[in-house]
Amino acid sequence: MAASLDDDVDFNNQDYYSLLNVRKEATLEELKASYRRLCMLYHPDKHRDPELKRQAEQLFNQVHQAFEVLSDPHARAIYDLFGKKGLEVEGWEVVERKRTPAEIREEYERLQREREERRLQQRTNPKGTISVGVDATDLFDRYDEDFEEMPGGGFPHIEMNKMHISQSIEAPLTSSDTAVLSGSLSTHNGTGGGNINLTVRRVMSAKGWGEVEFGAGDILGPLIGFKVFRNVTQRCFLTAQCGLQFSPRGLRPSCSLMTARHLDQNTMGYLQWRWGPNSAMTTSVVRDTKSSHFTLAVQLGVPHSYLMMSYQYKFQDEDQTKVKGSVKTGWFGTVLEYGAERKISRHSVLSATVSVGVPQGVTLKIKLARASQTYLFPVHLTDQLLPSAVFYATAGPLLVYLAVHKLVIVPYTRAQKEEELELQRKSSATDIAKKKQEAESAVLLMQESVRRIIEAEESKMGLIILNAWYGTFVSDTSQKQEKAKVIDVTVPLQCLVKDSKLILTEASKAGLPGFYDPCVGEEKSLKLLYQFRGVMHQVISADTEPLRIPKQSHRIETES
Repeated sequence: MAASLDDDVDFNNQDYYSLLNVRKEATLEELKASYRRLCMLYHPDKHRDPELKRQAEQLFNQVHQAFEVLSDPHARAIYDLFGKKGLEVEGWEVVERKRTPAEIREEYERLQREREERRLQQRTNPKGTISVGVDATDLFDRYDEDFEEMPGGGFPHIEMNKMHISQSIEAPLTSSDTAVLSGSLSTHNGTGGGNINLTVRRVMSAKGWGEVEFGAGDILGPLIGFKVFRNVTQRCFLTAQCGLQFSPRGLRPSCSLMTARHLDQNTMGYLQWRWGPNSAMTTSVVRDTKSSHFTLAVQLGVPHSYLMMSYQYKFQDEDQTKVKGSVKTGWFGTVLEYGAERKISRHSVLSATVSVGVPQGVTLKIKLARASQTYLFPVHLTDQLLPSAVFYATAGPLLVYLAVHKLVIVPYTRAQKEEELELQRKSSATDIAKKKQEAESAVLLMQESVRRIIEAEESKMGLIILNAWYGTFVSDTSQKQEKAKVIDVTVPLQCLVKDSKLILTEASKAGLPGFYDPCVGEEKSLKLLYQFRGVMHQVISADTEPLRIPKQSHRIETES
């Protein structure tokens, strides 16, 4: 059976083929024959004891559910591709039943996306950014020849001179309408302000959406704006935006238009025009592949025109490490930036960038992104191009990261993994105990049938299962250690004997009635000792290996 899209072990995702002991290619007649036999074995009306009757009902229902799925070609195709989880996805009832496996897979992925979208619509999806600007120029400027030391101490003066906080939440109104409430606060050298915005977005079709924005604040005044997105073709889209700001100096209209086009599978081309306080025309080309990201942009405008080029290399490692560099030059000067980014935990990404510019000086930018929250720490080191500032801005964060990674991050992630493994072990133990109880119940229900089968086989010197063990057999001769990893399946296998034959399919034997997996994740096998025509036979079969007995090659040769 094809694996489900989820990689986690699912103990409740029972193998229907193994439960019915049929091949994956089994015909409807083979399914019916196996179903009738198991129904006779597990039918609740055959048992008077209340506990046995309850256990029989549970097993009978499992067999019935397996037959219902495998006897329906549409449900069977879904099960073969995605397992039991695939059948639980809402929406299959409205899907055309005559579909190919490729069409079923595509439909499943669509239904999964719709389910994820419904989940997202139930959340507020909060996003936030906190930026703290640090002025550390006193660390390096004090060594400049023109520096005049302030009276009152010899320690460098480091201060937080600016801060910015922004937050937004989403609220789905209908299936096509979403409201976004956002706000921000900013302060710089003791002065600042804030604003609040409300945006309502409507998805008009699969090709486009539109939104209206209302804003107010004590910095620029009230704002009203409109934005429209439209897919023009499969490879081209268009975004138009206009706004009206009610500032203390009067009305300030603005407008922008951007068009983008797929140049090839990994390359996008953008052309943007802006009119307003910062009018400009910008064109850019962005190429994004599995191993790299490249951007080239040119802007002509008032007051700034510039040329920018950036490159990012993506390492194919577990931590998703990236190194990047960029250069930007224009009327404002020239800025060179380089840095690195790395995933430090499941939901956290840390990056550091060194910015060296004329006349901007040297700045170290540290960024921590955790889930939907972003924390920025730009540290301005000097207004001059000092080699010492560039060196410490490069080597300092690297040394600190290596130390923190070894002393904090590695022990923390190791402890997290150990905790997760312990939870998995506990969950596995619980599931194994449940499967064990179900298997023991099935064996109790088989006793009467097995007694009759043995009597019939003995009368014609047929097939008798003397001993059967299933699980992981270790090389250690300690019986205690071996029995801890295997289970006795003599009764379940004898129950499957028909006309002096036992046939097992290629499905995992852990799903057979009366079986369970005693050692999840380990390689398992089946060891049988049986008698046929009065002669002893022995065989060891791999877990997913088909088995048919009796067989002459299994015969145990006796010494004369």
